[in-house]
Amino acid sequence: MAVKKGAATKVSKALLEQLNEAIAREVQVSIQYMWQHVQWGGVKGFAVQNELKSIAMAEMKHAEAIAERLYYLGGIPTTKPNPIFVGATLKEMIERDVKDEEGAIKLYKEIVEMARKEKDETTNRLFREILQQEEGHHDTFITLLEDL
Repeated sequence: MAVKKGAATKVSKALLEQLNEAIAREVQVSIQYMWQHVQWGGVKGFAVQNELKSIAMAEMKHAEAIAERLYYLGGIPTTKPNPIFVGATLKEMIERDVKDEEGAIKLYKEIVEMARKEKDETTNRLFREILQQEEGHHDTFITLLEDL
């Protein structure tokens, strides 16, 4: 695949690397949450299956949007996800999901700040929007964890 040349916005290699880390994370959790959705059953699982599926699909859309932005900026999107964790119990799954969302929130705040410093308003805006959704996912997982 050829590297795209000539993006109107020039950004640092460090920002491109952060965007690839975000893609690896988004692909990881999209698979992780979908497999949790598929594998968990029982009354408690029934209560969370659709939420896990919905969040998994949202995470894949995030990966796509970030990959498109990275490619526009001249980078090559990674195809390798971060390590995927499914878990043996619903509580174990959701506890890990909370931690993964906390990691995303931290990373995306860093990307927002980097993009701001580099005057890349489009990346800044994209990650502010994704950050808001990730905080919503975090809230969902924290709420689900309350009754487990």
